[in-house]
Formats: sequence, C-alpha cells, structure tokens
Amino acid sequence: MKTVIICNPVAGDGRNREALAYQLGVALRAPVRLTKKKGEATRLARNAMIKGFDYIIAAGGDGTLNEVINGIAANATKVQMGLLPLGTGNDFARTLGLPLSVEDNIDILLAQQTMVIDLVRMRSDRIRYFVNVSAGGFSGLVDEKLTPAIKRTWGPLAYVRSAAAALPELHGYRTKIVIDDTERMSIDLCNVIVGNGRFVAGGLPVAPNANPGDGLLDVILISKRSTAEMVFLATQIPLGKHLSSEAIIFRRAKKVSIRSKPGMCFNTDGELVGNEPAVFEVIPRALRFVVGKK
Repeated sequence: MKTVIICNPVAGDGRNREALAYQLGVALRAPVRLTKKKGEATRLARNAMIKGFDYIIAAGGDGTLNEVINGIAANATKVQMGLLPLGTGNDFARTLGLPLSVEDNIDILLAQQTMVIDLVRMRSDRIRYFVNVSAGGFSGLVDEKLTPAIKRTWGPLAYVRSAAAALPELHGYRTKIVIDDTERMSIDLCNVIVGNGRFVAGGLPVAPNANPGDGLLDVILISKRSTAEMVFLATQIPLGKHLSSEAIIFRRAKKVSIRSKPGMCFNTDGELVGNEPAVFEVIPRALRFVVGKK
C-alpha cells in the first residue's frame, strides 16, 4: 500500500517523537509529514488522499488522530488507518488494545492486520468527525482543571481531584434529548457523554462498555444531583462503575440530538469543537483500522 506517516513532533512530552516517526518511516519505506501547528494534520491527511496514499498513519496523541480522521472522513472507506500512539493519554489506543511499547506498535503497523470500526459525525455550529468520545457540560470544566501538573501528582486520581475543584462551578442544563428520532426526554443534566471509544483523560473509563465496531453510540446522561452525590459519582467513574448510579441515564443509539439551556459546549477527543444544538450520528463500519491480534 502507498503509505504516509503524519507526525505531531510535540505530542506527549515531545521527546524523540520525530525520530520515532522516521524510524517507522524507514521500516515502511514511507514519507513522514510533520505538523507545525494545530489543525495541520487534517490538511496533510486530506492532501495525502488526493495524492493517492491509501495507508495513513497518525503518529501522535488523540488530538493528532482526531485531526487526521477529519482529513479522511469524507472518503474514509478508501483508506486504511494506523496509529503510532505518542501522546499523553492515548485513549483510543487503549480502546483498541494497542500495546504501550512503541516498538510493539511499529510491529503491528508493519503487519497491517485490520478491523472495521465506526466513525461518528457531530453536527453543531460545524461538522466534526471523531472515533473516540465527545462530552459536553461539566466535563469541560473538569478538563480545564485537569492540568499536566495534577496528572503527574495525582495519577489515576487526577480526574477525581479535578472534578472536586470544578464542583463549585457546577450548574445544571435544562436539556432536550432525542434518541433515534423516537425517544424524547427533557431533563436537568450536568453532563452528556457520547462514546464510540471507552476512555478519556489518560485512561478514565467514561464509557466502559463502548465498542467502536458495533454500529452504536453509548450515550451517558448525568443528571443534576446534590454536591455529595456528584462527589461520590466522581469516585465511581475511574472504576467504571458509574453506569449503575441512579444519577445516570444510559442508552445505546445510532443517533442522538441534544439541545440545552444554557447552551452546552462540546469537545470531541479532547478538542473543543462547537456548541449545542448538537446531533451525533454513527457511520457504521466506515474505516479499516490497523490493530494487533484480538
């Protein structure tokens, strides 16, 4: 296959990222394209498709992967996608069960064993595609508090620490939800999570049962509760036990529409992309993704 590697040289801690990408490029006899600014990976991926590349590898973190996905989404069935996880969180790599070792991932990218996964199209003030997770509401506040220093100091408890810091700013959103154009709800929410993958924030299992190849979205609605209840829920999320909470409404769907007052901001794969109203729709089996043996 005609292969290209799109690398974010400052992904993760930035050390040796460029050298690792070129190591892979030598193994695959493939050119390496380096990004220089945010959003450039989308342009590079789109141009690669125009030039006939049919195996595109994102070398970077979840943000780099998301940018590449948006560059190929319009013609995703024509390419094979690979990932060299070099970021801080590498959350979609966790969902796919990719190894932590860079060398092991290079072996997987050489072997080119694929699985078919779904894409998700989000329509709000603009159209955006993603493969992992989108969230709106309280999670945006938590992301702002989740600094690199807190991640280093608190490790797996960093999300709980950041959620506690964000609680004083917590407020409800009067939200109208439509599931698959049939089920309608009007409810006070503090958070909405739409999962194709399972993890965010470096391994936090916000959608613990999500399967990126099942043709369905995992929709997790977190209702507004007392501060004490929200603190307890924040302790359950890192354990993946939050779906059993009375504060959670859980659905699997092909499509979900969301409108709220005040307006709820959303991110996709950690990148702030738009405001509500938002419509999420799965595009089943849209992309061949290189993975290890399952």
